[in-house]
Parts: sequence; structure tokens; C-alpha cells
Amino acid sequence: MERFINILVIDNNQDNLRQLQNILLGGGNNLIFCNDEASALPVLEKRKIGIILINIQSEMVNGLELLHNLKLNPNSKDAYKIVISESTSSGAKLVKGFREGAVDYLSCPFNPNLVKAKIEVFKSLHFKDLRISQLLENIFPQTILEDLSSVWKFSPKKIDEGVVLFTDFIAFTKSAKHQSPLNLLHELESYFNKFDEITDRYKLEKIKTIGDAYMALAGVTEKNANPAIRATLAAIEIRNYVINRKQLAIATNQPYWDIRIGLHLGPLVAGVIGSKKISFDVWGDTVNVAARAEQHSEENSITITEAVVEKVAEYLDVTHRGEIQLKYESTSEMYFLDQVKIEHSLFEEGKLPNSSLRRKCDLPPMDFEFARRFIINKLKSSLPDELDYHNIKHTLNVEKAAMRIAKLEGVKGEDLIILRTAVLFHDTGFILRYFDNEEFGINMAQTELNKFGYSPEQIKIVSEIISSTRREAQPKTLLQMIMCDADHDYLGRADYHNVAKTLRNELANFGKEMSELEWIDFQLEYLENVHIFHTQTSKNIRERGKQARISELKISRQKLIAEAS
Repeated sequence: MERFINILVIDNNQDNLRQLQNILLGGGNNLIFCNDEASALPVLEKRKIGIILINIQSEMVNGLELLHNLKLNPNSKDAYKIVISESTSSGAKLVKGFREGAVDYLSCPFNPNLVKAKIEVFKSLHFKDLRISQLLENIFPQTILEDLSSVWKFSPKKIDEGVVLFTDFIAFTKSAKHQSPLNLLHELESYFNKFDEITDRYKLEKIKTIGDAYMALAGVTEKNANPAIRATLAAIEIRNYVINRKQLAIATNQPYWDIRIGLHLGPLVAGVIGSKKISFDVWGDTVNVAARAEQHSEENSITITEAVVEKVAEYLDVTHRGEIQLKYESTSEMYFLDQVKIEHSLFEEGKLPNSSLRRKCDLPPMDFEFARRFIINKLKSSLPDELDYHNIKHTLNVEKAAMRIAKLEGVKGEDLIILRTAVLFHDTGFILRYFDNEEFGINMAQTELNKFGYSPEQIKIVSEIISSTRREAQPKTLLQMIMCDADHDYLGRADYHNVAKTLRNELANFGKEMSELEWIDFQLEYLENVHIFHTQTSKNIRERGKQARISELKISRQKLIAEAS
């Protein structure tokens, strides 16, 4: 599996830079060179850095002060810092460098094997750190991790208006008796993975699963507005997902599950408990009432309390159920949550929020995930069967490559969503015709994206990104460059020849058949005289592979000519 890392080199010695480039380029290393701290700061503001090399003897770099400052920058504080020294005579500086957070040193002139070995060690540690960080983020909310990393403890917090969401599958224990444990686990995992995706999009915090029960919170760990609305929107989408799976299962004569969902809003106490296998949890009567609401809900229905209704009634349709008995002889008014009010829903279908309601919840106004599902289904159903290369697999591979390049380039947030949208729409023109099809893709984006909450300015940027993929076009913005590089990412990958074979088959399907020699010449012409990578990231991680493919093709050409003669 390919792994990529940003390596920042801060040094004004051009000989050092040339040596490091020759030694380290390739192998997933995205090298970024800066002459001094001033030129490094914009890089550190934008990109997450894994390893930093600093020449502590450079006249243009105050290496020790820079090491201190790097500990304060969120994009570099966890990076492995390695100091470069012209000789080992500057022992005092090296010691001070280690005190400021450096973990190792490299002496000039560089020993290539030693440099590679050390970088590989710290790359391995970096990727292990990332894995541990990802695991912790899946266990604890981000706010908890921030407190734990800064003060090594988390004090319990009182929340005045937290929302608790519970789900539970009906007759789960009974149905479990008729399934093997492994199949049961896979089925449950597929449901909960979807629930995770939904709660994440609405900025809820999943707390735990208990058997077949699922618990999530809103308004406790995040700062987004209107937690009650976001939690109820997530509940509606979870319910609709379960209903859709049931309908599909009935049509294919497969087993299915029904669900109950309950929500309540009220005071909570949140905290981390335990000294071993610690966990984040919430306590309070609000949890009990939410659980009771779920227990008293009906098949594939959502029951909410009056406290929730007061926050959401303006935007969601509800039906009064009456009083429900709680513990200790107390009662509570309960309601069925039906759907999003038509005037506040996407496509006026009552299922998903429109852009205006999403803004009220501090969510991105465009519903990217729904747009993504729409265009993927469109491509699957409408692309001609003759497209062996420009098929749905190609689109998803380009999206994956774009996300990888964007991460290394420091692109995130709305810009990343716009980039991924352009990637998904960029080959829709093949639905209509094979050559010169970009205009159709642009027209489809302009016609469809406003329905998913994209603004005219966002649609304009998406259209310009798609247009930049024309053969005669020159990408100008960073997003356009990433799009073009992602579209041709395979040119520098090890699987190039397998991917290129599908392109050859596709061209033959559309009347452009070539002999072996013609096919090799066709590839060499494009690789040597037409194509260039645009982003520095792609130049770093793919250019060497592209040159290797060119060499391989030339060897194949020579063998072919020799065999023919």
C-alpha cells in the first residue's frame, strides 16, 4: 500500500538541497524546500508536516529559535525534527537542538544510505502515530483529546441542553438465533457503519453501541448550532435507511430488521471514567428519558419528547402521541417525528434538509454526500458498456487520487468538497459522446448542483475545474492542477500498464485500433511530449514513476523492432 508524507527541508545551502532531493525523492516522499523561516511559515500554516529537516548552521535560519516555534504550530508540533549540521563540531548546538525537540541529526556531507535509513525510521514512526491518533479520535471526541493532550486530564462538564439519541433493532435477539454469529456481526456492522456516517455528517458524537443499541449525542462536544435539529435530521435519515434496506430485502427474499428510535433533550454531565480502558460517557435523567422514548417507539418510527419538539417544530413535522409512562410513576408528553417540513427539505421530499436549514445548523449548505450518490448512480446506469477505461472505477480512482494530492497540498474544507464534486462530474460527458465531451459534463453540473445546495459561485468553480481537463487547456488554480494531476495519476504508478491496457481496449471499441508498435508510440508521444504534472506534490511522488514507465516502453519498443527484423 502506498503511503505519503510531507517532508519539509529548511536550508539555504543549495548543495544540501540537491543532495537531499536525489536521495529522498520517490517512495511517497513529498519534499518541500524552503530557504528560511519566512518562506516556511506559509507552508506550515497550510500543510500538515510529518518530518522537518533544519540546518541549524545556516546563516538565514535561526535553527534553535525555529525549533522552539515549531513546537507551538499545530501543523508541525507533532512532526519529527531532524537537525542538519555541517560537522559534528557544533556539539553544543546539537544538544540545544535536542532540548528544543529535535530527535536526530544529519551531518554534511550526507551519507545517502544513512539519510534514507533515518528517514524511513521516522516515516514508520509517523505513520504509527497517525494510526494511534485515528484510533483515539474514534474513541474520544476531539475536545476531550485536546484537553488530555494539554493538561492530561478532563474535568466533568455540565451541559444544560444536550440531545441524546438511541436506536434499537426490534426482536434482534430472536432473529439472531437464526443467523450464524459471523453473518450477524457483518450485518450489524454494515448498519452501524451507515449510522456512523450519518451522525458524522450531522456533527453528532457517537458514544457507544450496546449489543444492537446505538447511542449518539448532539450539543455536548461540538459547537454547531441547533443540536436538536441536527439530531432529529440524523434520526430521520437513519430511519429512512433502515426502511429502504427492508424494502430491498423483501424484494430479494432476504431477512431484515426493523428499528425504534428515541430522542430527548435536557441537562447532562459528560466525562471520562476509569483508569484502564477509559471511556467517554454522559449521565443524567436525560439519558433515561431518551432510552424510554426509544422503548415506547413503534416499528420504524421515531419518538421525541416535548423538549425536543419545542426546538424543532418550526422545521419538522411531528404527530402528538400523548403521555407516556416513565419510571417512578412519572409521565412525559411524546411525539412521533414524521419528516422535514416540505418547505425546508431538499427537492421538497421531506427527507433531507435544504441548504437554508443546513446553514441554520452550521452545516455546509451543499449536501455533497447526496450529490455524490446521485452522480455515482447516474454514471453506473448511463455510461456506455464500451467504456473500459472511462468507467465508474476510473472516476472513483481519480477521486481517491485527488483527495490524496489535496491532503498533501493542504486543501481541506469547502475547497476539498468542490474539488471532489468536480472530479465526480468531470467524466459525465461520456454518457453523451466519446470525444469533446467536457461541455456536457459542465452542463450537467450546472443543471444538477443547485438542487443540492451549491451556490452559483461554487458551481462556477466546479465548471472551471472540469473545463481545465480539456486537452488544450492549461490549469491555473491549485484545484484545477490537482484535478488534472489526479486524472493522470496512474501515469506514474506501478499499475500503469494494466490501466493503459483498458484505455487501449476502449479506443479499439470506438474505432481506433492500433498495432503493438503503434500503441507503444502512442503512449510515448503522450508521456514525453504532451503530458506534464502540475502540482509540486505530483511531480515529487509520480514523476519518477512516469519516467520509469517511459523507459519500460522504450525497451519494449526496441525488443519489438528487433523481433520484427
